[in-house]
Amino acid sequence: MHDGAAHRIAASHVMHGARTVEHWFTVPLAHGDADGPSIEIFAREYTSLEHSDEAVESLPWLLFLQGGPGGRGNRVTSLGGWMKEAARHFRILMLDQRGTGLSTPLSRQSLPLQGDAAAQAAYLAHFRADSIVADAELIRQELAGAPWSIFGQSYGGFCALSYLSLAPAGLREVLITGGLAPLTGHPDRVYQATFKRVEARNVEYFARYPEDRQRVTRIARHLEQVPEFLPTGERLSVRRFQMLGSFLGGNTRVDALHYLLEDAFTTTPDGPRLTDSFLEQISHQVSRAANPLYALLHESIYAQHEATAWSAWRVLEQYPQFSPEAEHPLLTGEMVYPWYFEEDPALVPLQEVAGQLAAKSDWPALYDLEQLAANTVPAAAAVYAEDIYVDRDLSLETADRVRGLQVWETADFYHDGISDDGEAIFRRLLTMCRSQDGAVE
Repeated sequence: MHDGAAHRIAASHVMHGARTVEHWFTVPLAHGDADGPSIEIFAREYTSLEHSDEAVESLPWLLFLQGGPGGRGNRVTSLGGWMKEAARHFRILMLDQRGTGLSTPLSRQSLPLQGDAAAQAAYLAHFRADSIVADAELIRQELAGAPWSIFGQSYGGFCALSYLSLAPAGLREVLITGGLAPLTGHPDRVYQATFKRVEARNVEYFARYPEDRQRVTRIARHLEQVPEFLPTGERLSVRRFQMLGSFLGGNTRVDALHYLLEDAFTTTPDGPRLTDSFLEQISHQVSRAANPLYALLHESIYAQHEATAWSAWRVLEQYPQFSPEAEHPLLTGEMVYPWYFEEDPALVPLQEVAGQLAAKSDWPALYDLEQLAANTVPAAAAVYAEDIYVDRDLSLETADRVRGLQVWETADFYHDGISDDGEAIFRRLLTMCRSQDGAVE
């Protein structure tokens, strides 16, 4: 591993009960290749003004690992939810994982700098959890020295499991919400499980809002017959409309979906048409312009030693109820399909490199099963019983293979639980961790 990370501090600010400090780090693109190219990593520190400047210096660090892949660290203007609770105990480091936010961001504009599609695919291979963990370790050594605590949400939990595998000596304790990744097996088993949960969530949603069953079918049939165009210029397809199923992963977002659908149609001299308001809102939901890394690397986060080969697209064939041609098509979840790179203008230039990543068969292992079985780092995870993104059964399978990992299983929250009651969830998981090592709150 590289000897260290060059570190500089940029701006600092005080806002609404919090102080922030902007940190920049220079790290190797390929860890273990100190003479190779480097990239820049950005992270923002948050602390509570309830702590004096002197007291802050003695607070331990908490690294937050965001969901994704492709999600940047949260930008907040005040400490609320889980951050409010965490700031009582920690200096929070909100990391932009490599390729996201300000950390050498990847997009259709920047990737061509790496060369042709093969060169771009080789470059992107350095943006998975193993590299994120190696970045974090260099940052920890620069900032904290001592082991620090980490909190991983969703994909951030996947990264936390890699951290426990690859650099456990750097960890004091690990908190995970909705993010216990399967440790072994092909990505196909992930989608076989999650398609079933997405179907069940559709049933639950349409029981809650029965009028929306007719609305979704009506919109699908309308889109087959009448060209409707998004503000970005491309025609909206039925299958892209079905991406609104991403709303089903949240506890309160299902209500937002209902309000979106009720706004869909207007009457014009040419007959019913989709409203400008609906098309504008849906555009933000079905585009990956803000996080193209998600579409490029989503399936690779499950890949170890074999190609994904567009796993979700293949598994979908087993579930005709999700077909756009179904009598009453269901809404889909967070899965990524090859046609994304044909229909989303932000992804079209990345179609070839996406295909190369789907065919890549030499992905290295992300987890050390022996290390996890011998784990001594206090760890606690929230597993959401009806999570449509990270399957409950696969999560519990993983939990059984991590020594000492305590699980809190709950049906009170969905995948976005920390947005509902992050303060209580964080407090509970931290208490679970601290009860393992004898710490007293």
